[in-house]
Amino acid sequence: MRVGHKIFLVGGLPIAIAALIALAGWLLLAQAEKARDGAVLAGAIYRTLTLSTTVRDEFLAARPAERTDHAERFARLTAESTGSLDDLRRFARTPDQAARIEEARAALKDSIEQMQALVRITRENDGLIAEMAARADALVSLADQARDRQRAANADLVASLTDKARTLRQVRDVVGAVNELRALVAETEIAALRGGGSGAARPAGAGTGASASMVQVRNAARDLAAALKGDGREREAEELLILTAAYEAWRGAEEPRPLVAGGTAADDLPLPSPVNVLDEWCERILKIDGSAQRALHEEVTQLLAYAVQANETEQATQNIALETLKLGQRTAEALRRRDVPAAAAMLEDGRRLSETAAALPISPLIQGEMIEAIDGWRERLGTTVEGLRRQNEGIAAMDGLAAVIGETARSLNEIFIDDADRFGTFLLRLLLVGAGAGLVLGSSVGLAAARSITAPLRQLQRSMLALAADPARRDVGAEVGRRRDELGDMARATAMFVDEIGRRERALRCAKEEADRTLAELRQTQSDLIQAEKLASLGQLVAGVAHEINTPLGIAVTTATLVRDEAREFGEVAKTGQLSRSRLTHFVERMQEGSHLLTANLARAADLVHSFKQVAVDRVSDEHRRFALREWLGELLRSLGPLLRRGGHRLDLDAEEEIEVDTHPGALAQVITNLVKNAVVHAFADGAPGRIVVAVSHGAGAHEGGWVRLEVRDDGRGIAAADRERIFDPFFTTARHRGSSGLGMHIVYNLVTGQLQGRIAVESREGSGTVVRVEFPARLAPAAPVRLAPENRVAAQ
Repeated sequence: MRVGHKIFLVGGLPIAIAALIALAGWLLLAQAEKARDGAVLAGAIYRTLTLSTTVRDEFLAARPAERTDHAERFARLTAESTGSLDDLRRFARTPDQAARIEEARAALKDSIEQMQALVRITRENDGLIAEMAARADALVSLADQARDRQRAANADLVASLTDKARTLRQVRDVVGAVNELRALVAETEIAALRGGGSGAARPAGAGTGASASMVQVRNAARDLAAALKGDGREREAEELLILTAAYEAWRGAEEPRPLVAGGTAADDLPLPSPVNVLDEWCERILKIDGSAQRALHEEVTQLLAYAVQANETEQATQNIALETLKLGQRTAEALRRRDVPAAAAMLEDGRRLSETAAALPISPLIQGEMIEAIDGWRERLGTTVEGLRRQNEGIAAMDGLAAVIGETARSLNEIFIDDADRFGTFLLRLLLVGAGAGLVLGSSVGLAAARSITAPLRQLQRSMLALAADPARRDVGAEVGRRRDELGDMARATAMFVDEIGRRERALRCAKEEADRTLAELRQTQSDLIQAEKLASLGQLVAGVAHEINTPLGIAVTTATLVRDEAREFGEVAKTGQLSRSRLTHFVERMQEGSHLLTANLARAADLVHSFKQVAVDRVSDEHRRFALREWLGELLRSLGPLLRRGGHRLDLDAEEEIEVDTHPGALAQVITNLVKNAVVHAFADGAPGRIVVAVSHGAGAHEGGWVRLEVRDDGRGIAAADRERIFDPFFTTARHRGSSGLGMHIVYNLVTGQLQGRIAVESREGSGTVVRVEFPARLAPAAPVRLAPENRVAAQ
């Protein structure tokens, strides 16, 4: 029997048993699933009905403008519950379940009708409450209007009272001043009588007391005149001043005529004396102002009584408004809580408020409107209380129906869950029995089939282990290969596989030897390219230095020739004996100038030769040495001057402090030369001069063998984004038409990461220049580190 048949027998028998168990389980699961779906649906109905009760409460607690949304949501929830009850009929297995579903549907229908009635009553109450609020607002507005009118009347009353008080104060001042004047005149007369004897006039200038009294009389008369003028009585003030002057003149005469009874002189006709005239004038003023003072007192008293009464009326009107607001708040709170007794008690408060408004001494028109507003408010409150009572009855009925529906849904949920549990228990027993029988039968058949398969496999395994110990063997699985089943096919395929592996191993060995030879050739080629690039750079350096040296040497040769000619001419003049002081002075000056030119140009040529010698030695040598980096860079950049002078470019060194390094100067010179030359060729357009900066800095610990950072910056046109990732690739260049080979940056990368044991990164944006950053250790490590992966070679920005 083939292995496939054995496997089919081993797997098919348990599968057949499992299929029979699965069929029975599927039928049981279908019933259990149906029962669980019914339980889920019953639970959903219960939750929906509970939510509908909450929505109903939210409908009652919401503001009138928001009740419609809650009513519509209640309608949607009850409609959903009705549809769910209709769907629940399909899951009913017994008449009891169907009866419970019908009972819940009938209760839900009654609840929907009750909610519709509740919505109508609530909307009617909302309308009545709105009218009550409008009535209350009108009552408050009327109270405010009455209070404003009373305030205006009070303001007029206060103005009148202020004016009367001012007039009374002026009259009182006049009366007081008149009484004071009369008293002072009386005191003066008494003093005069005492000084001149009984029945005789006072002699002129007799007594200082009478003189002092006259001064007081004069001052009192002036004060009274000022008070009269302040009251607008100019004529009376002038009369007073005239009478006072006459009295003073009469009292101050040198020989006054004696007075007789009746106030007449003994030898004249009977005339009134100035003192009598003044006294009569004061008496007349007292009568006039005294009467005015009494009348003003009565008017002020009456105005004060009016003011007190008006203030009480205003306070009562304000109390009406406050009571209206408080009554409205208490009524709204009672209606919100649906407290019927409390809302009914507000009717009595409204009646008392109406009686209070009727007793107010205010405008009859406003009073009538206030009473009408209060009575209308009470009428609508009575209707609202009746609607609230019906609303509470409907809510109680809905709560009863909700309890019936909820209990029914909960009982249905429990019934369906019990059914599902019974089906699940039966299914579990079926699975346990079937699994036990299938396990015993399947294990027996499987054990027999396994033995017929594992024995040839072990034999094949031993053959493979022997092959691993002796690769020259060719009898892999010879015994198993004679079988006609899948194991024999596997043994024959294994033997063929072993032969093929041997053949491919020999081919791979030949390919490896060829690859090793190719790699050696590539390394030699790379070394030749680097050396060729070094020689090419050195050649350019030699040509440039030769050009630079030719200039000072040419000047030196020309100067030496001129000095020789000048010396010959001076010697001929000296031989003739006609040498003058001016000629001697001219010759000395020419010799000094020539010697200065010769010294300067020959020193310049010597410096160039020294720099070239130092750089050339470094370039041809691969040995590392210790040197001062800033001084060495200065010599290197001077040697690169001819490279930049043709394009008018500027090369600057930015090195703030000296750093001593121990590295390969030849490799470092090659790197800097290639970077500068690359900037000259690629960074600037033809005819556009630019600036190249070589900046040197050190990181933490550079003096103790840390890292040195060397940057070559240019302000050229930058590198395109598509080219930044390829600039270190060999033979990649954007200036091949100008003779570039594309190996410069590749050689730079190899030198930095190889001999200098460092790393290199490029940052560039189109139109914003390029920065090539080289970082290398200040002290070379004993062995170079592993090179960076190609994808980490460029840190382009």
